[in-house]
Amino acid sequence: MSNPHLKDELRLGTRASLLALRQANWVKSELEEIHSGLKVNLVHITTTGDKLDIPLFKEGGKGLFVKEIEEALLRGEVDLAVHSAKDLPAFIPEGLMLMAFPRREDPRDVLISREGKRWSEIPGGGRVGTGSLRRSAQLLSLRPDLKIIPLRGNLDTRIRKLSTLQLDAVVLASAGLRRLGWEDRISEYFEPEVMLPAIGQGVLAIEGRRRDERVHQLVAPLTHYPTAVSLMAERAFLKGLEGGCQVPIAGFAKVESDRVVLTGLVAEVDGQKVIRGRVEGSLEKSEELGKHLAEELLAKGAGDILREV
Repeated sequence: MSNPHLKDELRLGTRASLLALRQANWVKSELEEIHSGLKVNLVHITTTGDKLDIPLFKEGGKGLFVKEIEEALLRGEVDLAVHSAKDLPAFIPEGLMLMAFPRREDPRDVLISREGKRWSEIPGGGRVGTGSLRRSAQLLSLRPDLKIIPLRGNLDTRIRKLSTLQLDAVVLASAGLRRLGWEDRISEYFEPEVMLPAIGQGVLAIEGRRRDERVHQLVAPLTHYPTAVSLMAERAFLKGLEGGCQVPIAGFAKVESDRVVLTGLVAEVDGQKVIRGRVEGSLEKSEELGKHLAEELLAKGAGDILREV
């Protein structure tokens, strides 16, 4: 039920990319449907990540798509923001908090190839595009015979580069393609056992000011509890490794009945060495599980990889 005392307007900060606007408009429509009388206005904000034309890991990695939006939140210019959770750095700025997490979209990575070829059909020496060190390391671990081509740009730009850069395939997140209705372009899905997703892949995170109880109450109904539990486990794992975009780190948690199962990995950039681990436990201890898995991988040698990179 809508709370009559919360009827008002909200300013929602978002990037202006096709996918970011699709995600922001979805949150806008959901909030306006839940709270009759509420008006959500989108505020377009250009981030550092939008201006770069080189792979993100070369410019400091995570946070480049959220920094300016978080600064606008802190200045009071917007009331909430919608992020792809995989773009968020391990630590949220003082004064802000992640308030809500809608149901997770498909977390898997996918292959989009010329002529719909499957992964195994790409010839040796084939050119595969990705802007992610995590994907690159896992691809090279699976197929060291491939040539990885660094990609930048929004989803539509990266798909276009399949032709303009004469690539055999590109690897992207399923979630973005599904949200844009572009599933028909997918040649093959990578199961998490083959290609472990990024921390938070497929999750939308709604961020606001820590003391803004009004916004917290408005967005709370959007939270999907299993998604929130999974994301907290994954982000605790990331925090435990103090990782960003400069290191191939992957983590994926899923809720099975009353348990959460978390798998994580740290890899060398060339995919020569991949350290994996898996933990499971009760839903209430999801963050402890993430921390425990980070400690386990560090003990297995992940710390050496992190220091080298």
